[in-house]
Amino acid sequence: MAVHGVRVERVYDAVRARGHPEEGREPPAGRLFLVDRLWPRGVSRASLEGVGWLREAAPSTELRRWFGHDPGRFAEFAERYRAELDARPEALEPVLTAARGGPVTLLYAARDTERNHALVLRAYLEERLSAEAGGN
Repeated sequence: MAVHGVRVERVYDAVRARGHPEEGREPPAGRLFLVDRLWPRGVSRASLEGVGWLREAAPSTELRRWFGHDPGRFAEFAERYRAELDARPEALEPVLTAARGGPVTLLYAARDTERNHALVLRAYLEERLSAEAGGN
């Protein structure tokens, strides 16, 4: 549940919703942030106009390659990724600032919708926002 209005969505779904409103699909809510280190394949820059790109908030190239989308490595990947986020809090300031003012949507390109870095990042951001609000 997105307590602080931090949502996640595949970038391809978001681009389709934004580009084809006649299909009746709701576009992503609030401020949008692409949270991948690499630009998603097949997505034009024009289709993500106005979307913030938080390249430095994404997992490092080394961690991304180590993980390799192996479900058996996800728990350790999440721990390592959280350590990387702890080491570079400045990379999260744009999304934290936006989330304090309203909903945000984190866009990612990974195929796996249940085990990916955007879900780890969402949980991390919600914990930070909750701690700021005195929740922990």
